[in-house]
Amino acid sequence: MSTKDANKPKKGGLGRGLSALLNNAETDITVSSEYRAGGGVHFIDIHDIEANPFQPRTEFEEKALEELSESIKVHGLIQPVTVRKMGYDKYQLISGERRTRASILAGLTKIPAYVRIANDQEMLEMALIENIQRENLNPIEVSLSYKRLLEECSLKQEELGDRVGKDRSTVSNYLRLLRLPDEVQLALKFNKISMGHAKAILGVEDTDEQIALFRRIEKEGLSVRESEEIVKQSKAEKSGQTNAGEGTKKSVPIVFEIDDALKLKIDKLNKSLSTAVNIKPKGNKGEIVIPFKNYEDLERILSSLSEHEEL
Repeated sequence: MSTKDANKPKKGGLGRGLSALLNNAETDITVSSEYRAGGGVHFIDIHDIEANPFQPRTEFEEKALEELSESIKVHGLIQPVTVRKMGYDKYQLISGERRTRASILAGLTKIPAYVRIANDQEMLEMALIENIQRENLNPIEVSLSYKRLLEECSLKQEELGDRVGKDRSTVSNYLRLLRLPDEVQLALKFNKISMGHAKAILGVEDTDEQIALFRRIEKEGLSVRESEEIVKQSKAEKSGQTNAGEGTKKSVPIVFEIDDALKLKIDKLNKSLSTAVNIKPKGNKGEIVIPFKNYEDLERILSSLSEHEEL
């Protein structure tokens, strides 16, 4: 055992923060100047690395991890991770959690790493920026990370934009996503709707109407443009009510509900015409679409309609 190992203190007391460690002679955090400068690449025990508490990505696709793991088994970990030194044989990830997880799956015991000293604000900023640039975060993960930078690092939106290379309006648009109902945020997180859909939904102020519009987008597979038109139409109708001086009005329903009685009539019409009648709601209006195969089929349908006026 070396003299250094003999004098090495027992592990413990490492949870007091970086400032305490820097002033603590019982750690080797300030021994090597190469750590301060970023240094070269060091091979460190993978089990001495703890997760980054500021990691903005919360979910990793298992299949992608397995594919990366197989590549690491063949080629090794080509791109080093970045860690900060917390004490003797104690490191914390700054960036590279996906690579670290895949390395564990591949059975590696040591991995290459850049070792740095960083405070909590720098950790959060570096983790966020590294993930945005490399990992294709979903919009909600980006929004939550931006919010943390604003609140925990006391940044203004302009400063945040400078840190992540985005203009203020882009940052603002991401932060607005956190005003959406939880149901809509989850759909955006799991790519059931796009950012464009989310921005259209934000054009509706009432929470119930936001949820109603989201459910219609999901049910009917509406495009972003169709969603925007619905919001535009709803606002125009509300504005028309106000200008008409009709006093306080109930909000115009975005979703045209098809009740049981109407469903029975539609079923009856389908059987009568021997074709699939489609109802397409548009705001509080809509269309009835009756498909036909050819000219003769059209004549048959028209004749049938004239014979069933009671429908």
